[in-house]
Amino acid sequence: MGFMGDRSTLLETGRFVRAEAESGTESDGAAQAVDARTAMTTQSPRTTAAAPITRTVPADDVFDDEAFALTDAASDAELEARHRVAADKGDPGAMSVLGALLLRRGDLAGAEPYLRGATAEGDRAAANNLGVLLHQRGYPEEAAGWWRVAAVAGSAPAAHALGRHYRERGDEPAAEYWMRQAAESGHALGAYGLADLLEHRGDKGVERWFRAAAEQGHREAAYRLARHLRKGDPAEAEQWYRQAAARGHRRAGLHLGALLEARGELKEAGRWYLTSAKQGEPRAACALGFLLRDAGDEENAASWWLRAAQDGDGNAANALGALHAARGETQTAEKWYRAAMDAGDQNGAYNLALLCAAQERTAQSEQWYRRAAYAGHREAANALAILLLQGGDAAGAEPWFSKAAEAGSVDAAFNLGILFASRDEDRTALKWYERAASAGHTDAALQVGIALVRDGEDRAAERHLRCAAGGGSAEAAFRLAALLESLAPPPEPVALGEPVGGAARTESEEWYERAAELGHRRAQVRVGMLAAARGELGVAARWYREAAEAGSRNGAFNLGLLLAREGNEPEAALWWTRAAVAGHGRAALRLGLLAARQGDLTEGQKWCVRAMELGPAEVSERAARLREALAEELSA
Repeated sequence: MGFMGDRSTLLETGRFVRAEAESGTESDGAAQAVDARTAMTTQSPRTTAAAPITRTVPADDVFDDEAFALTDAASDAELEARHRVAADKGDPGAMSVLGALLLRRGDLAGAEPYLRGATAEGDRAAANNLGVLLHQRGYPEEAAGWWRVAAVAGSAPAAHALGRHYRERGDEPAAEYWMRQAAESGHALGAYGLADLLEHRGDKGVERWFRAAAEQGHREAAYRLARHLRKGDPAEAEQWYRQAAARGHRRAGLHLGALLEARGELKEAGRWYLTSAKQGEPRAACALGFLLRDAGDEENAASWWLRAAQDGDGNAANALGALHAARGETQTAEKWYRAAMDAGDQNGAYNLALLCAAQERTAQSEQWYRRAAYAGHREAANALAILLLQGGDAAGAEPWFSKAAEAGSVDAAFNLGILFASRDEDRTALKWYERAASAGHTDAALQVGIALVRDGEDRAAERHLRCAAGGGSAEAAFRLAALLESLAPPPEPVALGEPVGGAARTESEEWYERAAELGHRRAQVRVGMLAAARGELGVAARWYREAAEAGSRNGAFNLGLLLAREGNEPEAALWWTRAAVAGHGRAALRLGLLAARQGDLTEGQKWCVRAMELGPAEVSERAARLREALAEELSA
């Protein structure tokens, strides 16, 4: 190849004009480089066309053809006719142009002699295109030889092609050298290829070279640059997503839509999802389906999910499964859950397990939970453990709870706490409760708070009880109120003449009320007692009645006291009876006293015996004395 001439001669020909065109494929931005060096400077201007020409050159070859980038079939024929005569006479520029035309048309046999002839005369564009031709024919090493010649002579597209050649063979140092040569010459695909290589190796400079390619209009580089910037500079990342999406990059449209959706700009998000979906991005079709579903358009949502699922999107298949399951169409739901599994989405197995569990198909449910759990689905592992625990296999449940908890399942961590607490392994239980509580699990925070109160660590307990109460736990609100009440200083004595109940409500009262409103019976009784202490008997009666109707024996007893105070002993007796039957000793004693006052000594004795059984000690003693008195009265 020494006949190519030296570098100086080639660079001084004046025939080199550099331009780059991006690949049409998103998966590989290093698609086709355009290194247009022709002898067109002495020819008439070329004709432009409205529509681009369809290439026959494979996208992963590097082809120098700027002279033809905007020509149509008619102008190609004109160019070919014009240059064939000159090429046949040995004009190297004409041979280079004609060889490029024939190569682009797929006429390799016709192109080769012209490209070789131009190459022999020192035309580096011809050398590069000869490399393309040989690469297409299956002679990669010979192609690399001609690319090297052109690259040494200063051809950036050839340097890029040579860099790709070495990367495909695993020679990354050589690949980086030639990619860098192309990139530093301003070649967009060279910059992209270098950035891709550096990113693969985890080296520095990735953003710089993606930016260099993106600024020249390389859409894949713009997309990759946005991905690099999305955490550090989301505003700039959005701009590059927009540029790539506007150039037809479907994944950029998907990510831009997601970014806008997260910001609440649903209308514009939907437009980008729609654009990306129409370009064939199934994830965008799936996301569009969810937007439509949330807007109440279930029918159109289903159609986009169907389109995405048919293109292999497991998330869309799961969404279709859930849609049909909600309609009671279990067979269709199962079909789509299986389709999700076939697409590699193990949520399908988990959802199928839930479907079987709802139908009480326990054996099948366990089978699908296991499949999803073995694939790393943490909630499936937790559900499987619960299933095993319910079946009495605590030993088998523990490792699945552990696996799910270690994978980040908060519910599994809480369930481990319950499991260890049932074995009286309180320290280990508390460790798992604390882990779940730190992740915001309300019931776990309650359990930690209870344990800390038991250990006398009131302030730490208060913090956890506040978290649980704030999360909506009625029990936590009640226990927090009780803790705050116990920590509060004793109230100041009421001054003479000051109205009862004039003091402001304490924080503990507010938490009691919150728990009471959530249906906590003990809190309802406590709120009633506080209201009664302020003289608000109507409020007290309302809370006592609500607690009593929910099954609270203390509520029933206190409601009976209020009714008796108002002179309504018959209704009071009804509530005391309900309380006594439920095990309230004081209510039984009250019934004994009421019966004695009404002269029903036998009934009185019966309730006294019940009160003696129920206690507490003070009640038992009073009931025993009353019983003795009633017995003496009966025997008199």
